[in-house]
Amino acid sequence: MPNSFTDTVKKCIMQIPAGKVATYGRIAAHAGNPRAARQVARILHSCSRKDNLPWHRVVNRQGRISLSPCRGYEIQQALLQMEGIVFEKDHTIDLSRFLWMP
Repeated sequence: MPNSFTDTVKKCIMQIPAGKVATYGRIAAHAGNPRAARQVARILHSCSRKDNLPWHRVVNRQGRISLSPCRGYEIQQALLQMEGIVFEKDHTIDLSRFLWMP
């Protein structure tokens, strides 16, 4: 039986190296459904802790953290900065420099 979309997404997220980020949409596309970025977010929300996924390495297509301030934004930003990710003045990540392509 082929891998499920969820399993493929989790495997892709596990491959993102430290110091790089991936977008929800690119992960969805790599897993076989380019229109399932929101499903990737749901998988991250429900599976990150139990499967020890590097959730902090996934950002939106503008290179921004999707979490709100005081709801995980600061934690994700700190984790990314500890891995060498640099945030621009407008709080974005330069995807031409830090984007990982599966």
